[in-house]
Amino acid sequence: MKLLESSRFEAINSALNMFTGDCNIIGRIESYSCKLAGHEKQLYKRFHSEPGVGPHDLQVLAAPQSIAVSPTGTYHAHHGSCSVSGDEEGPLCDTISRKTLFYLIATLNASFQPDYDFSHARSEEFSREPSMQWVMNAVDSNLSATAGDLYNAKLHAQLWAAINDEILLPECDIYSYNSDLASDPFGEDGSLWSYNYFFYNRKLKRIVLFTCRAVSLNHMDLSGGGDFMMDEEAFLM
Repeated sequence: MKLLESSRFEAINSALNMFTGDCNIIGRIESYSCKLAGHEKQLYKRFHSEPGVGPHDLQVLAAPQSIAVSPTGTYHAHHGSCSVSGDEEGPLCDTISRKTLFYLIATLNASFQPDYDFSHARSEEFSREPSMQWVMNAVDSNLSATAGDLYNAKLHAQLWAAINDEILLPECDIYSYNSDLASDPFGEDGSLWSYNYFFYNRKLKRIVLFTCRAVSLNHMDLSGGGDFMMDEEAFLM
């Protein structure tokens, strides 16, 4: 996966990393081309090396975390992501092609290398999100509660405009990676919340990864805290 340069993302990423109240927010947005490099081509071949397995075979995804609950207790989700009622034994979940799953895994590897390796991640660790609006609500809710006006008044509009300009949100499928809290960067002590969204535009052959987490200051080493201080200049775009 090739990282695509974006000056707007650089400014927003600077603003996303901040101390606020009693926690540290650590986030970034990155754009990747779905063009595999040499070593990724080898991993891709191994990924499909099982007999009888092809890139278009479907894998089961986990139920999305963004699910609306009606007063009757029935769960509803768009795209057939998940449907559960009292008359059913369990959720009917989305599927993903092995090719798309590999793109998501390769994006995580490209973003977090060399510290973490997601090559053995399973499809059940990913979800397809029901709608763009629900994803926006989830992001806005966490950042608003944690950063307040630093997010609401300055960053909110710029963030979503920049993502839309890069990836054309109405044309995207949106997936999320659900951390196992043991073998990846989101399970550190003091983690208050985290999310990892993939905005995948098949026509553009591009993925935007939005990863963000909040960590309690009581559980982190502040020796390098200056690297995450809010840069007010980032908003003067």
